[in-house]
Formats: sequence, C-alpha cells, structure tokens
Amino acid sequence: MFTRNRFILPVACLQICFLVCLSSGMSDQEIRRLRDEVRGMFYHAYDGYMRHAYPYDELRPLSCDGHDTWGSYSLTLIDALDTLGVMGNKTEFQRVVGLILERTNFDVNINVSVFETNIRILGGLLSGHLMSRRMGCKVEEGWPCSGPLLRMAKDVADRLLPAFDTPTGMPYGTVNLREGVPDGETPITCTAGVGTYIVEFGTLSRLTGDPVYEEVMRASSVSTPCIVSAINLVGNHIDVLTGRWTAQDSGIGAGIDSYFEYMVKAAGLLQRPELMAVFKQAWAAIEKHLRHEDWYLWATMTKGYVTMAVFQSLEAYWPGVLTLVGDVNTAQRIVYNYHQVWKQFGFTPEFYNIPQSEAPNNREGYPLRPELVESLMYLFQATKDHNLLEMAADIVVSIQHSAKTECGYATVKNVNDHTIENRMESFFLAETTKYLYLIFDHDNWIHNTGRSGHAVMVNGRHCVVEAGGYVFNSEAHPVDPGALACCSMREDDWSLPLADQVALILDPTAPWKGHLGHRVKEEKEDCSTDDKLSYQETNQEIEESEVEEAPHTTQLGEGSVVILHGNGKILAATEVPKETKSEGEKPLPIPSAARTPQPQGQGMEESPSVIIDYANKYIEKLKEASESKPVTSGLGSGSTTDGETEVKERHTTHREILVGDDTGSSGIMKKDSVGPRFSSLSEAAERGGNTSGMEAASISPSVSSSKYNTSPGSPRIIPKTPKTPTPPIKKEFVLADLKERLVIDLSSYRNLTKTTSYSLLSCPHPPFTRMLNFKGQMFYP
Repeated sequence: MFTRNRFILPVACLQICFLVCLSSGMSDQEIRRLRDEVRGMFYHAYDGYMRHAYPYDELRPLSCDGHDTWGSYSLTLIDALDTLGVMGNKTEFQRVVGLILERTNFDVNINVSVFETNIRILGGLLSGHLMSRRMGCKVEEGWPCSGPLLRMAKDVADRLLPAFDTPTGMPYGTVNLREGVPDGETPITCTAGVGTYIVEFGTLSRLTGDPVYEEVMRASSVSTPCIVSAINLVGNHIDVLTGRWTAQDSGIGAGIDSYFEYMVKAAGLLQRPELMAVFKQAWAAIEKHLRHEDWYLWATMTKGYVTMAVFQSLEAYWPGVLTLVGDVNTAQRIVYNYHQVWKQFGFTPEFYNIPQSEAPNNREGYPLRPELVESLMYLFQATKDHNLLEMAADIVVSIQHSAKTECGYATVKNVNDHTIENRMESFFLAETTKYLYLIFDHDNWIHNTGRSGHAVMVNGRHCVVEAGGYVFNSEAHPVDPGALACCSMREDDWSLPLADQVALILDPTAPWKGHLGHRVKEEKEDCSTDDKLSYQETNQEIEESEVEEAPHTTQLGEGSVVILHGNGKILAATEVPKETKSEGEKPLPIPSAARTPQPQGQGMEESPSVIIDYANKYIEKLKEASESKPVTSGLGSGSTTDGETEVKERHTTHREILVGDDTGSSGIMKKDSVGPRFSSLSEAAERGGNTSGMEAASISPSVSSSKYNTSPGSPRIIPKTPKTPTPPIKKEFVLADLKERLVIDLSSYRNLTKTTSYSLLSCPHPPFTRMLNFKGQMFYP
C-alpha cells in the first residue's frame, strides 16, 4: 500500500502542474506577436484609405475607391487620428493634424446626423487636441485650454446646437451645418440619439470655459430620466417635441445602448453624481426585468413583458459598462456567452436568436463592430485574465481570415458563409483596431494609472495632464480628465437659468459673458416627482386632453399670461384683459433660431433678448386685440385659424396620446436540453403572444452607423420650397371607432414621411404605416 501511494502521488502532481500551466495563459512573445499583427491590420486599412479614398469619408474595400457617407468631411481621417497617437506614430499624427486644419471646412450647406457628427467628428477633434502635446505637435500658450483643433471642435458643436432647440431639450436627429434644423425634419429619434452627447459637450465646456455646451446636455440628460416608465425602463424611440415614447420596446442594445454608457462615463469624467444615480436606477430595472439567466432580452417598457429573445451585437458593450461600475463577476459571465456566439459563427451577427441558436434573415451581418473587443479590454484591465486574451485572439483570426481585402477590410454580409460587401466603416480604425491593440499592448501610455504625468502652467496655476484615467467616448476617442481639471475653474458655477440656455441655443455664436446669469445659483437638476408622474401619465394612459395647450402660452389665473419654455419654466409674464384675440387673427410666429441667428454679441446685455422680445411682442399683440374673444389656456380650443394650425404643426403638445402600450402576459422561462453553451429559452414562451413594438412599427434596431448599421447615405439637398408636413390629427380614442381613427392617423403619418428624406438620420424615422401595436391588437390599414 505504501508503494502504491508513492506511485500515485507523482501522477497527481503532474496533473496539478498541467492545470497550472494551462491557466498561465499566453506567453509574452505571443502577446507581442498579436499586438504587432493588430498594428499591421490598422495600417493596412489606414494606408488603403489614404491611397484610394481620401478625402472621401470612407473606403470601399472591394472596389478600392472612396465615397461620402456622413458629411463629406474626410470622416475616416478624423476618426483614425487618435489611433495613430495610441500606436505612437508621431510623424503621421502631425501630418494628419496639418491636413485636417488645412483642408477641413464645416461651413457647408449639408445635412448631417447630429449623433454621428458628435461621437466621430467632435469626439475625434477633442481627443486629437488633447494628444497633440504628447505627439510632438507645437502647442500654443494656454494649452490644453486653447488650440486649433479645440477651436475647430467648438465650431462643430456650435453648428450642432440648433438641434437642441426643442421644448424638451432633446435634439433632432439631423441638422444642417450652415442653416440649422431642416424644414420638415422628423421629431422622432432614438434614446441613444438624445442621450449620447454629454461626454463630448461636457469636455468642450470644461476645456473652453464656456458652460453652454454642458448646460444644454444637462437639460437633455435630465429630460430622459423624467419620462421613464413606472418600472424605470425607457423605450427606444421618442418624440423630442413632446417627450412621448413612439416605440416602447426596452433593452440594452440598438437605439438605447450609449445612453446608459454615457451616464456612467460622464459621471466619472465630469464628476456628476446625479448621472450615476440615474444609471443605478436604470441598472436595477434592467437586472429585474430584462436579464434572464446570463442574457438580456427585450421587453415592453411599461410591463416588462418579453418581446424579443435576441442578442444584438451592439449589446456586447454592456460587460464593459458593468466592469466600469465594479460588477466584474457578472461582466465575465455575460461576455463568455457573447464569445460563444462569436465561436459559433466566427463573428457576432447583428441579431442572434437565442432559443433557436441562429442568426435571423437580414440580421446576419457583421460590419467589423468593436463592442465585444471593447468589453474584453475593460475586463482584462480589471482581471488580467488571459482567457480574455484568447477571446481577443479569436477575433483577430476571424477578421484576418474572412474580412481582409487587397486595400482594407470589408463588412461581413453574412456570418453563415462569410460573404463580404463593399464597405469599411470608419469605426474599424477608430475603435476595433484601437481596442484590439490596447488589449495586447500592456505598456501603452493609455494604461497609465498615475505612475507618471506632465505638469503644465495654465492661468497662473499648475496642473497635471497625461496621468491616466482616460475616458473613451462611444467612438473610442479618449479624453484626459486631468486636462479638464486644468481648464475648468472650480469657483465657476456651471448652471444657467433656463431662459439663458434657450437664448444661447438660439444664438450659439454669442459670447458667454455677455449673457445674464453667469455664476448664478444652480437650479435643481433632478426632475420633480410631479414632472415624472405627468410624463408617465402621458406615456402610459390613453386619454384625451379637453383643451389643447399651446406650446408657448398658457394662462395662470384671470388675466395673467405667461410665456413658457417646453419644460414649463416661466420666461415672461404680464396682465392682459380677458377679451383679447379676434377671431381669425393669426398669432405671431414662433422665432426660428436656426434660420435667423442673432448677430454675434448683439443685444446680449439684455439677455435673453430673443425670448423676452418675443414675449413682449406677443403680449402687445394680445392687448391690441383685447376687444375680441377671451383667451383660453391654449391657442386652439374649438375651431382653429390658419395661424393656429401653423403653430400646432411646428409644436406638438405634451398632451398628445401615445399608442402602443402592450399588456400581454409575460413569458415563462423554461430549460432547453439543446446545447450547454447557451441560455435555454423557449421562443414561444418568451414571446408570450406579444409582438415587438419595434417589429410592429417596422423599426430596425440597427440604426446609426457607428453604433448602428445603416446603408451609406448621400448628402441631402434642401429643396428651394420648404415642404410643410401635414398637421397632426387630434386623437380621441373611443373603442367603437378605434380602428377607423388609427387608419386616419396612419394615413396622415404616411403623408409626413413621404415629404422627408431620412437617409442621413442617425436613428431612422419609425415607419408606423405598415402596422400599429395597440393593446396587443394588430391593425393593418
């Protein structure tokens, strides 16, 4: 027996040694080889773009030529600038900065996506500006609070600001870089399209000392938490004029994703704890209603009933966000599931049907997305687990094998057979190759954790930059928080009264210090309970307003008229007689900032002059017509004049009724014996007889290019004669004639959609003209 034990003991030791050796992971030599291979991937794509496509926006990797997609401003060059910096190529970085400053001009009559221009162009310029000293560029006195790339970024942001001139503070999806919001622009955009700006705009405010950008983003960011459902979920498409949800499917993927991402990143970057509180509330609801085992499904925002048991490739960012907030264990479990999908196909398809373990038709593409790599990078930095390096290596092998072409890398059209198509998105250079490089380059300067930094003198005080803690925007453009601390004076109060916010949006070129309200007491940022309840009532109940409220006027008490902004703040007030407006007389038109901006600096001492002047003119108009009928709380009660119709066309009221509240029964999660790798879900049980609101509205959850897959668009030409959308039809939902009224509304909606092109929208307009989901019933007009 003794001899036998002596024989067995060495065998056991060998087994233990074998397991230990397996867990030791990649060798340093293999990691360096993969790092160099990724560097080669980047330069193969970058050189192909510069040789065959520049100055167009993107490279077409099969035909080896270029085309414009999002704005005709050499998008890929700006997007790739800081990747050159991450890889340490100072010479090419300096050359590209010179090209951008010399040849890029944003004063053009072209419509662009607000979302895409923000994350790609504004983010890329800010990141390039903050890297310029490290990359050997000659910086001017006052850097990082001044510089040519920073001034160019400010110019871009000023051209985007008119999109935020809405009653809710949430932006339109499209803006003309010269003229503002195009006539007839749809007010429908996705949640990510209204909540993915605060990192870039907050950075710009802190670097320039101009708080207007961060203030506008605060208004937009605070609006969305006020209109969550009773169970704290958000929908995926919203009307920016009314705050009304137009698509109520809730998830963590397409159309919503970067809204959650920016709450976390901006909370740390800008030191805004209220943003983290918003995220934590949403996170708790997501874990309760959307997570099933180690998958996140789609469900109705009002009841949490499952509508789609799918994984979208865009959702792969989520483990990275969980890592940032400290839930590393959950992040590891989720990313393992996502990697198993990659192993099944060689890529992650846009949609993955979890119960059936397959990629649905028309959702089987892979446009070289970075989200899975991004999460692997964050997780590896947190755990140093070499299994994550093996997963990243799988991604390198797949892309090299199936997507590489003679002059770049091509979108995978179908993950089942790895056919490819003629497009290479700019985010392949901005994000995918950058994250892959960083996961294998363990000594990269981006990974600095405070071991070193650079002291600079700004405004008479020393501060430290380039010391680490970089925050990546949604396009992987890193921001140095130390630089923001250098430029923002702690004694500055970043809040503005609402009227000044509006005036600054209407005249983005106006100098900040000319406005009243500088360093005024901060207004309360959180939405009040009453505001939240009122939004929930609008979005969850079928009701009809007895009197339509005008978007800019109301009456408080007898004879008292006030001028309001969209969220109810009073801008001006006065007393007027009971009898004012004569029948048939047109009200004054609401001023359009985008079309008639105020001259720079003019009248700013009387700020906010645009709003107050309009208020005074309107009040005088009411007084002049004091012999007519009494003023009601809205411009239109009963019959309406042409002028009233015009106002209603431009400003839909907050009392408009929402359609699409699903009340089906929830699905039951069941075990499935097929396959150990995937969560076992019964498709029939999960859907529970419900139809996804996005499916019902024919909304493709693949919307917006960097985050969402859309076909390339061409610059939209503004017609000489503006097209006026059909005025909205007043809704009175009575069960007896419900279908008839829905058909009428859909017909009106169809007329509106026919008058406008949405090829450059970051979030395409949901075409409700095919079908409409109302209380679980389908209507086919």
